[in-house]
Amino acid sequence: MTQRVFGITGWKNSGKTTLTERLVTELTGRGYTVSTIKHAHHDFDIDVPGTDSFRHRAAGASEVAIVSSHRWALMHEARGDAEPTLPEILARLSPCDLVLVEGYKREDHLKIEARRKNTATRAPLSENDPKIVALAADHPVDGSTLPVFDLDDIPTIADFIVETLSLARV
Repeated sequence: MTQRVFGITGWKNSGKTTLTERLVTELTGRGYTVSTIKHAHHDFDIDVPGTDSFRHRAAGASEVAIVSSHRWALMHEARGDAEPTLPEILARLSPCDLVLVEGYKREDHLKIEARRKNTATRAPLSENDPKIVALAADHPVDGSTLPVFDLDDIPTIADFIVETLSLARV
């Protein structure tokens, strides 16, 4: 992986999406260009039934690009192919300062583990993943050898990511 990549991992309902969203806001506010990749463990649809692009895809198109002056998107139908790897998806992204990856628990990039009190009964992912370099929790975490941040302390978590990845100051 050639991009600067940092992951947000954790169990379901641990605060990953909220943390990712808030980090994007913080880091883009500082002047960084940030892209995100979200891994889903289920079928999902980003297209609305009845729209032209949905109809193109339903008719069998392998890829459908939808383009306007405000944004564009490219949808690719796997149609039985293997799920693309994280490096394959990273290779499709435009250049940016940082890619935040939500999910992809087992991939080989640095990560912060999000924890909420309601998921604290699950085994910490950091116990079995040396790529988890910090924790962000909404409750006290005792006995951790990793840095522990308050889940709501977004500026400090962003500082940690910037320093950990040696991102140039903007």
